Amino acid sequence: MSAQTPEVSAPASVKGNGSENDSSVKPAGHGQGPLVAQDPEIGFEGSDELSNEQMKKLATAGNAHFHRLGWKRLVIVTIVEAIALGALSLPAAYDTLGMFPGVFLTITLGLVSIFTSYLVGQVKLKYPATANYADAGRLLLGRFGYELFGAAMVLELVMIVGSHALTGSIALGDLNNGRVCSVGFSAISAIILFVLAIPPSFSEVAILGYIDFASIIAAIGITIIAAGVQASHSAGGLSGVDWRTMPKEGLGFAEAFVAVSNIILAFSFAIGQFSFMDEMHTPGDYMKSIWASGFIQIAIYTLTGALCYAFIGTSVLSPALLSAGPTVSKVAFGVALPVIFISGSINSTVALRYIHGRIWKKSIVRYINTPRGWFWWISLAAAFTVVAWIIAEAIPIFSDLLSLASALFVSGFSFWIPAIMWFYLLCDGPWFSRKNILISLGSILAFIIGIVTLGVGTWATIKDIVDQTSHGATHKPFSCRPLPSAK
Repeated sequence: MSAQTPEVSAPASVKGNGSENDSSVKPAGHGQGPLVAQDPEIGFEGSDELSNEQMKKLATAGNAHFHRLGWKRLVIVTIVEAIALGALSLPAAYDTLGMFPGVFLTITLGLVSIFTSYLVGQVKLKYPATANYADAGRLLLGRFGYELFGAAMVLELVMIVGSHALTGSIALGDLNNGRVCSVGFSAISAIILFVLAIPPSFSEVAILGYIDFASIIAAIGITIIAAGVQASHSAGGLSGVDWRTMPKEGLGFAEAFVAVSNIILAFSFAIGQFSFMDEMHTPGDYMKSIWASGFIQIAIYTLTGALCYAFIGTSVLSPALLSAGPTVSKVAFGVALPVIFISGSINSTVALRYIHGRIWKKSIVRYINTPRGWFWWISLAAAFTVVAWIIAEAIPIFSDLLSLASALFVSGFSFWIPAIMWFYLLCDGPWFSRKNILISLGSILAFIIGIVTLGVGTWATIKDIVDQTSHGATHKPFSCRPLPSAK
């Protein structure tokens, strides 16, 4: 979330107009779109220090600091936010669904995600004061929408950060041959995630993003090459690898949809798009980054899923680098450590910018360029990371709980909410008119995908939770977890 308030791009004392007490998100343009009623004060900070003349220069500099993001860096930020070791879970999804359905769904859902990201960007351009998804909720549902969308966004992001702490413990445990309890490694991972979340600006995070992107490409490349070499040297060579073109026999609906959900949730970068665009110095360039990052993600996901599955077959693990052999998996995990932590930390930054900006909306603290600003930013980052770690370690069925939260929230952030925003906030004239019909049909498709994911994904995840708990397949809170093993 940006350091600025939802209602203004700079303090009233700096801009010379507007009011700090006006907390509504107003439609841009000439009265087009629905008007949003003014809400009562939403922030918690009651200070009027931004009206102090002595703060003008500091506030102006702080506001400018958070508007330095260009579209090229936005490509990196978007990719980093979306792609992590989850890309290496797709081969296992392809094993469940079959090669052809897996590739088809990856490409199709990727294109739909690009389309919904276009809609999100159009909302940001029409309503430039929309600094985060919570503000978008206020455009749709007033104060209730602001609170609902904000809570959903923070809950989803805190669980994603927790999942990165657990992934870090798996990577470090694999490098250590499991000689150290996973709880210790997840705590170390949480500390690293906290440190990397300290830079508050996405333009600064983008610098780390270049390292992250190189890391995941290298890890995926090592995994694919090693798997290909192993397959070529196995009995029967590449033709002897046991992989399926279509779904496996006896595939249950719930299991199939969990695999589909893994692909859907791989394209979940829309949750941070309002926040990312809020830092752009030229927001109109956002589609350049969406086209680039969208097609890069489709290519990476499709090639990773298809090649790893074709080389490893039905014995593929999740993440797939665990199937590359003990030595290669250690090399791949070592190379992938940056992506585990940098991708996780950027999710912390998205949530923290919303929380910090809301608490200190009327204070110079929001610009994070004073000792007090840094103190509260670092304190919030530490608290957020600790909460994420505790949730991840304390809940025995955390992976299923993450899937449940994703089915409930990401299905909306990435699919059905952008579709609603088209009809409610963007569509000018009848939805079926010649100029609107294609976007309207695309929005209807996105809405169906999102609602099906919401309903069926929630049911499938709950069913899996019941099955695991009834069969005793869970572990105790804060206990040592074994490394993933073969199917």
